[in-house]
Amino acid sequence: MNQSVLYLECNSGISGDMTVAALLDLGADRQVLLDALESLPLTGYSVEIKDVYKSGLRACDFNVILEHDNHDHDMEYLHGHEHAHVHAEDSDMQNSLHSHAHAADGSHTPLTHAHAHESRNLRDITEIINAGKLSGRARELALRIFRILAEAEASVHGKSVDEIHFHEVGAVDSIVDIVAAAVCLDNLAPARVVVSALTDGTGQIRCQHGLIPVPVPAVTAIAEQNGLTLKLTDIEGELVTPTGAAIAAALQSDALSSDIQQQGQTALPHFFQNHSAAGLPDEFCIRKTGLGAGKRDYATTGVLRAMLLEPQHQTDNSDRSSTNLLHDDDSADTILSLESNIDDCTGEALSFTMQELFAHGALDVFYVPIYMKKNRPAYLLRVLCRAEDQAVLESIIFKNTTTIGIRAQEMQRTKLPRQVVSLDTPWGKADVKCCTHGGETRCYPENDSVSELARRNQTGFPEMYHQIQEYASKTLMNGFVSIRF
Repeated sequence: MNQSVLYLECNSGISGDMTVAALLDLGADRQVLLDALESLPLTGYSVEIKDVYKSGLRACDFNVILEHDNHDHDMEYLHGHEHAHVHAEDSDMQNSLHSHAHAADGSHTPLTHAHAHESRNLRDITEIINAGKLSGRARELALRIFRILAEAEASVHGKSVDEIHFHEVGAVDSIVDIVAAAVCLDNLAPARVVVSALTDGTGQIRCQHGLIPVPVPAVTAIAEQNGLTLKLTDIEGELVTPTGAAIAAALQSDALSSDIQQQGQTALPHFFQNHSAAGLPDEFCIRKTGLGAGKRDYATTGVLRAMLLEPQHQTDNSDRSSTNLLHDDDSADTILSLESNIDDCTGEALSFTMQELFAHGALDVFYVPIYMKKNRPAYLLRVLCRAEDQAVLESIIFKNTTTIGIRAQEMQRTKLPRQVVSLDTPWGKADVKCCTHGGETRCYPENDSVSELARRNQTGFPEMYHQIQEYASKTLMNGFVSIRF
């Protein structure tokens, strides 16, 4: 049973980009994130992910690049010490930007022109997020974060939530930060999340409306409305951004439970349960650490540290001479099987449907050839999914196939413990899925890694697969691994 705890240590504050960077450094799948961002009907930006150094520490940097500088990293301007600059968001100009998205290899894919700093209300943002190919959990968390921001802004400006038009937090870069944080959290899927007190600075900082005090009003409103703990320091600067505070607030189970109950849902997505209402385990093992770099230079370390922890009792009976990272406790859960008989749909439509189902959270999708009445050849479409994704996946099936009915039934599933291990092999970096059963560890190299290394080393696929598998087995026995959850 998964009991991993994600701990966000906010001693240098928290922001949206710091959160995304820390989760990527912790092991969130970069390609899953890029695919999710590319699916949004949003342009006017590019994404850069790289390693940087903060206070001598290597950290991950997640950067949303707009064509026009918004002075976010101009420290003199931000804190009111320089008046020669003209802030782009202080004018009503709408800038047409050429947008491109970065692929995993750093290449650029041209998109279209858009307005990077146009105002959007909560309904606009909800439509953008709902249009993306996100899992049900990621979509729910992203919407929850923006709801928290809207409620805080409404409180600060004395308006209703529907009247609030987002500027800084509604701009392209913040939408990307929030969706990216939700996607990465969903990808890591910890059992619990614990967030430390949010350390903030003092002084004042410039926003669209002029100079405002730190902590900024939106942050204090979020803290007040969601019971966050703030820790103030004498550092001059904004360490906690509204987006960062909203992410921390969204991970609290009480607020999220209330929202879901109001929407008539019966169960929380699994990694939203029992969040920061409970503290850290008394004893734990650190399985992985990730550092997310902040953009501004203040008198602090400037990183958000994320740690994936495992309560110590899980490893008390493990073999200390082996990896101590793989366990023999099979876990069980309940999933749904959705199925439909289809005899009048093209192969192209079925192929597209499969891709859409996987993109929106399906655990597995497959077709079985069958014969229906009058011996008509047909397909049995079967989709395995979590209960919270049922409505979205059924809508995709109805929209993209000719079926007029879908059957659903609960299924009990037993899963072997599995983790994806990232190994530096003699042939290059390879991802290997590792499972345990009955004290035996089984290693299965990922197809993409085997294919890439086979081409790079000019060898056959079977030979490369065997070499990676053998190397992984020996390495695991010696305990030298880097786990990606």
